[in-house]
Parts: sequence; C-alpha cells; structure tokens
Amino acid sequence: MNAFYKEVKSKIAFYPTLFALSGLLFAFLMMYLEQRGISVYLVENATFLVVDNGNTAMVILSACITGLISMMVFSFSMVMLLLNQAASNYSPRLLPGLISDYRHQMILGIYLFSILYCIFILFYIQPTGDKYQIPGFSVLLGILSTVLSIYAFIYFIHNISQSIQISHIIDVRYTAAKVRLNIVIERDKEAPDTFPDSHDWHEYHTETSGYFRDLNRQHLIEFCKKKQTLLVILPVRGMFVLKGNTLFSSRKALTEKEIETVLTYFHFSREELISNNYVLAFKQIAEVIAKAMSPGINDPGTALNAIDYLTDLLRMRMLTTDQSYICKNGKAYVQERAVSFEELLYNVLASIRTYCKHDIVVVQKLGYMFVYLQKQEAKEERFYQKLDDEAERLLLDARYCLDNKTDIDVIEKMAKKLKLTLPGKFSAG
Repeated sequence: MNAFYKEVKSKIAFYPTLFALSGLLFAFLMMYLEQRGISVYLVENATFLVVDNGNTAMVILSACITGLISMMVFSFSMVMLLLNQAASNYSPRLLPGLISDYRHQMILGIYLFSILYCIFILFYIQPTGDKYQIPGFSVLLGILSTVLSIYAFIYFIHNISQSIQISHIIDVRYTAAKVRLNIVIERDKEAPDTFPDSHDWHEYHTETSGYFRDLNRQHLIEFCKKKQTLLVILPVRGMFVLKGNTLFSSRKALTEKEIETVLTYFHFSREELISNNYVLAFKQIAEVIAKAMSPGINDPGTALNAIDYLTDLLRMRMLTTDQSYICKNGKAYVQERAVSFEELLYNVLASIRTYCKHDIVVVQKLGYMFVYLQKQEAKEERFYQKLDDEAERLLLDARYCLDNKTDIDVIEKMAKKLKLTLPGKFSAG
C-alpha cells in the first residue's frame, strides 16, 4: 500500500485532484451553511463584508473564475516549458523528478480549488421573485480564495524561475541521493560480517515486468522469521526486470502460496525515482555533464559544477559495500545486491570520458576529483584501485585526443599527482 501511495503521489495530477475535490466538497458545505443562515450574522454585524446585490455577486464571481482560469493556463504552460527545456538541454531522465515536484502540483491545486468553489457558489445564487438569494459569506470566501490564488501565482513565478536553472535541478537530485545514501550507510552499520552461501538455494521468478523500485522490508523480515528461511534478492534495485527472470532465492523451498506472498512485497514501476535508487542520481548527473559538453550545447561551466556534486556522491558511495542486508536486531534475513562500485564508476565515467576528453579544463577537474577521492575513507580497500583504473583511462583518452604541448604537460602533472604510470611517452602531435 505504501508503494502504491508513493507511485500515485509522484504523478502531476495527485495534488490538483485532491484540491479540486476539496473545493467541490467545500462549496457544498458552504451551501448547507448558507441554508442554515450563516450569512445572516455577517449582515447584522459586518455589513461592509457582504455583497448585498445579486448582480454584483455574480459579476464578481464570474470575473474571479475567468481570471483564475487564465492564471492556471499560464502556469500549466510554464510547467510544460520547464519540462521541454529540461528534456532538450539537460536530460529527459530529469523529467520524472520535475513532474513530481509537489509545489507545482499544489499551486495548480489551489487554482482548481478556487475555480470549482466559485463556479458552484455562482450556481447557488438563485433569483427569488424580484431579488436574489445572496450567499454573502460564501461570496466573501470566493474572493479570499481568489486572492490566495494570486499570491500562489506570484510564488509560482518565483519558484519556476529557480526550477528552470540547471544548478537547482542538479542540487535537488544531489540532495535526494545524499538522503538515500545516508540511509544505506546507516543500514550498513547493522550488516553482518558473513552471510550463508546461496548458490544452491531455491530460485523463484517474477510474474511481471518493470523497474524494481522498492520492497516491503518489514514484511520480508516477518516472513523469514515465520518460515525460518533466508532470502537473497538477485536483481539490483532500479534495474528493469523482465517477466520470467529470477527475482529471489530462498534457503528453504516455498509453496505456491508462499511464493505469491513474497512477490507481493516487491514493488515494480514503469519509472525510476532517486528516493528509491540513488544510482539514478549518478546517471542523471553524468548525463547532464555529457549533454553539457556535447557539440550542440558546449557548456563547460555546467559540467564543472556537476562534477563537484558527483565527487561528493562518489565519496559517500565509497562508505558503503557492494552488498546490503535487511536486518533486525543484528541478524540479516535478506541479502540485496547493489550496483558494485566498479560498475557504477565505469558506467558513470564512460560517457563523461567520451564527451569531455577534448576539454583540458574538464579533464583537469576530473583529475582533481580522483585526487580527492583517493584521500577519502573507503569501506573496501579495492575501491582505491578502481579509482586508479578509471583515472588512467581518462588521462590516456585525453592524451591521445589533445595535441597542445601545454595541455599534455597538464595531463602529465595530473598523472604524477595520482601516482600513475601511463604507457608510452607524452609528446605533442
């Protein structure tokens, strides 16, 4: 149920739908209160707040509705412009995170709340003989909701002007990945030193296809306790799992009913979110760097800024292992496979090398990234060797790509700082 809630909440229509329904229900509530005479109190005690003319009330509400619809259309157009720019200039993979921005959804929801409320209150104004039945208090609330929508529109303009900046987009992804990595690091502290060998365990397959987004940790622990078994999750979280692929293995054989129970604890989706899979942030930042250095964009400044964020995320990743466990009271019940540090480092830097090897400034920045990471704490000693391997690949590619003697000297100095011995001699031309 929690997984379903997270998926629905990430949709752009989630908050607008809730606000629209709230506006509808609130309008009916005010109609009921008007029948109970709520406006009579205002007429007797605050006459200046009450619209006592039916035509005036209808004109005011009609103007509010027209203005709110215009603001909503403009705001929606701005959101589409933001998504289009992010897809064309940065990376299409950034779109799910932008769409799930709750602030944009809530602003659109405020518009819908006010529009629906004003429409139904407008319908409620009915002529009685030569006069109108004036819901004075309800009309006042309609005016106030319109004023609130205007302030929401001003905030929207401010927020959209920030959201469209690449530095803000990267920072949001970095922050989400940092939160997720901190959770993983804390869980690693409870991880056991050993876990039983699972090569001969009973394997079971998935009945659906999609991105392996999340799983119900507490229910898996309870299942393992009840059945006195251990489980190993075979696909990496965030990986696209095809129907029929091996999903998990169990130390004890499971019945068909037990298999179906375990499968309900896995959540698959058609999209990825950083809050469930920090690796996605590495991919998105790497794509931003590669896109920024592509011939069509050619924006080294963005690439340099993104490398800073990537450096800190790699530092945090070095504090975790390639295996994670679902534990309780120091005992591991489920083993999960994470993307190995070697695989993550290679996949992230392969595309960056391709587009950045011709720019000595970016290559130098990446070199300093490796120098920094080599001095940081690592969960496993072999991580340092993987850093050396990637640094060597980067400097070799840059050396054979660049012709300027000064640029080659920079690469040579960087190799010395990293204590690397590259094959062949550096020479211009």
